[in-house]
Amino acid sequence: MTTTKKNMLPSGLVNNLQEVLSRKGGNFKNDKRDEHKKFEAAGDSTETSTSASDENDSSKPVVLVTNGEGIDSLGLAYLVQALVGSGLYNVHVCAPQSDKSVSGHSVTVRETITVTPSEIEGATAYEVSGTTVDCVSLALSGALFSWSKPLLVISGINRGSSCGHHMFYSGVVAGAREALICGVPSLSISLNWKKEESQDSDFKNAVTVTLPLVAAAIRDIEKGVFPKSCFLNIEIPTSPSTNKGFKLTMQSMWRSAPNWLAVSANRHPSSAAHFMSNQQSLGLQLAQLSRDASAAFINKEEENADEDLDFKALDNGFVAVTPISLCPQIESDILTAASDWISGVFMAD
Repeated sequence: MTTTKKNMLPSGLVNNLQEVLSRKGGNFKNDKRDEHKKFEAAGDSTETSTSASDENDSSKPVVLVTNGEGIDSLGLAYLVQALVGSGLYNVHVCAPQSDKSVSGHSVTVRETITVTPSEIEGATAYEVSGTTVDCVSLALSGALFSWSKPLLVISGINRGSSCGHHMFYSGVVAGAREALICGVPSLSISLNWKKEESQDSDFKNAVTVTLPLVAAAIRDIEKGVFPKSCFLNIEIPTSPSTNKGFKLTMQSMWRSAPNWLAVSANRHPSSAAHFMSNQQSLGLQLAQLSRDASAAFINKEEENADEDLDFKALDNGFVAVTPISLCPQIESDILTAASDWISGVFMAD
């Protein structure tokens, strides 16, 4: 067991969470079967139960969904389907038109972006020609949309881990961070996708694993007891249905090796290749960064990594839940508040 001193968690945090968060994700859902049975039905059905009148039911809390990979991604589709199918929320979607998964916390300036309605059954949805941060900022600004302020922003589900230093590049994490900056509680969710192991159905299982945490967050935001100074980054292991449980973790220094490749003019169509060749003769060189979601991680201290670090817990099969603060100097207090909330969630009857 990792000591409090070694992992720098607040006093009393580790002992409190080792037992609580070691419970299997699926078991938490089963313990609260009555509360989440609508979610389970939604995950198994291709039909939604929300009518047009339900979408505008002001008595229901509003949930805003975005992501980094674009509005057509499977992770977003399965998540929205389950939220809509529960019949508990007004679901709004504002997501990038194209893949912005490694756009970081970038925004579009001095350029007009386009916003187009998108057909997602049971939800009010728009696709935006900008970044994930553009989507969240615009959706919360009131500039174009007349919808109510969301109770919760969910960014995901991303294809590929966002652990460690990946959070700085990640569009899905940036979406949750922007929501917190705007004063709205948020979650970012990623699936540790691996080329040789993962399949599309894993996104559906990842939704099933995270729905109880989503439901608990919404419930406690309404009660005013959800942590206010951080958002939660949730990392789902490669095999969601066999996860070992939820584990409160810390952001690591983990990163993957940037895979830069030299690009030859021969890779372009003939006319473009001729142009590129001329440019290269003038000293212009071309390179491209690979966007492989399952790129191998590197770290000099891999074997001795703290068990409470995000990537280590994820690699060990846990659902890693990492509180991310905008103010590092009060990180200890934030971790304590997040620990208390998550402990209460998983110990509730």
